Amino acid sequence: MLLLLWKLFFMKYSYSYWFFGLLLVVGLGNMTAQNNTNMSPQIKNLIAKKRAFNKDIGFGYRVQIFYGDESNAKKALTTFSSKYPTVFTKLSYDQPFWKVQVGNYKTKLEADKALLNFSEKFSGLIVISLLR
Repeated sequence: MLLLLWKLFFMKYSYSYWFFGLLLVVGLGNMTAQNNTNMSPQIKNLIAKKRAFNKDIGFGYRVQIFYGDESNAKKALTTFSSKYPTVFTKLSYDQPFWKVQVGNYKTKLEADKALLNFSEKFSGLIVISLLR
């Protein structure tokens, strides 16, 4: 009796299993075809140029927490570093003002989220693009 029920179940749903398997094989074939396009020399050259550009110029975003005189910039830097010790901080001089920028974010969305987090303790924050 159990064997009969098993045969009925298998025969009833076997077509759907074959159809699903066929779709899976076709989908995997399309995925490998997409990866083969990255092997062309033109695309490799373009990717190499983009990596060299990003290495020289930089990319991403930072949050600027201060822009002004040196003494207040150093105070802002130490205050931020004490509250957020794991976040990257950078103090730079752009004549005649000092800048305190924090974080290294790949997307503007990540930088905006960090800005919201930091705005609880600091005011006047802006997101700065590193592409220049």
